Amino acid sequence: MNHFLSRIAKDLTNTNLERYWPNFELVAYALYDKNRVFLFNHLRYNQVPPKIYKILKWDEQFVGNTLILFDGYPTAIADMELYDDYEGLFSILVHELFHGNQYIKSEKRFPDEMLGITYPLTKENVEIRNQERKNLYNALLETDISKKKQYLNEFISLREKRAEGIKEHLTYENLIESVEGPAWYVEIKAFSEKSLLPNDLVLKRYGKNLIDVVESTSNIRRSCYSPGLFMCLLLDELSPNWKESFLGTDETLYELIKRLNIAPRKQVTEEVKISPETETAVNFAVESRKKELDEFEVQIGTQLFIEGEIIALSFDPMNIVPFEGRLLHKNYIKVRINNQECLIQQPSFTYCGYGLKNINKLVIVLKDKPLENGDSLLITGIGEIKGQYTIQGDTINLVVN
Repeated sequence: MNHFLSRIAKDLTNTNLERYWPNFELVAYALYDKNRVFLFNHLRYNQVPPKIYKILKWDEQFVGNTLILFDGYPTAIADMELYDDYEGLFSILVHELFHGNQYIKSEKRFPDEMLGITYPLTKENVEIRNQERKNLYNALLETDISKKKQYLNEFISLREKRAEGIKEHLTYENLIESVEGPAWYVEIKAFSEKSLLPNDLVLKRYGKNLIDVVESTSNIRRSCYSPGLFMCLLLDELSPNWKESFLGTDETLYELIKRLNIAPRKQVTEEVKISPETETAVNFAVESRKKELDEFEVQIGTQLFIEGEIIALSFDPMNIVPFEGRLLHKNYIKVRINNQECLIQQPSFTYCGYGLKNINKLVIVLKDKPLENGDSLLITGIGEIKGQYTIQGDTINLVVN
């Protein structure tokens, strides 16, 4: 992957990025593996003589593909070990750089992530939502403008119908679409530019999650990315200048779609019939969540239960599984315990008091038994945590202040 570094630096300039989005400002960015970080364009790491990038030793700040504040400056990061092809690595970096662009443009449409965790998996909502997504997919692929508007009309009608039952959670969907949809939009633009695949196959590659009923039901947050992308592409067709002012407003993509010159929409009044496809998707989503938590609980190792005042500082909302009052963090979670930050880079689950940040109990399965130190435990890969503890076989209960 190191041979991609110079090419990426050449391809990532403000001029080139403006092909994907107007006034796309380039923040710092970093590519990393398990040992090293290759840092570009960071104000605090300018070198004399100038070099393309600064090489740093990897540390725990560099986890996942995301945007972080590194030394006080927004920095897009991407894990090089996840990609074998240039177009995949380049496009995900453009995606995360767009989140940096949103950051410096003061994007405020971020939703309450608790609404995603508590999203109601009712069969009626899932049924209408699936119909809605198919109409949005068809609207983009349709070349006849009259039929395109018919599909969009149906899409809007179905979404308004859903708003009657889950208004607060539908706002969550609208906001996620409006934050992540444009990031996927610039990603697909970058991928198409670097890939040898024809554009229709690229579109189907990115659009498959829009019409995959099981996938869209199983992960609500991630399932909002593809409708956000498709609304961006439709706005390109029907309102070409929409991007010029989008980051300076608080309007959602859905509100822009509703403002298009579309025929008066009909009201969806007929009774919702639950299809076998929806039954299967909802049952699969519920069983999948239960299975993932069951698999966590039967891991071989030492179960560490930490109770007390625990504050979640950061986590990966795309990889949280809610089930019966517990949250499985599949990727990582950073917490504050005893005024000390701890990064847990393995699956763990939490019991929350109110919101996502206030944790009553944190459960981790350890491969290695921690070292006892009287009033603390030294845990491999996490560090020392002070508190009162009891040990019974392969179970440790640690109470912190």
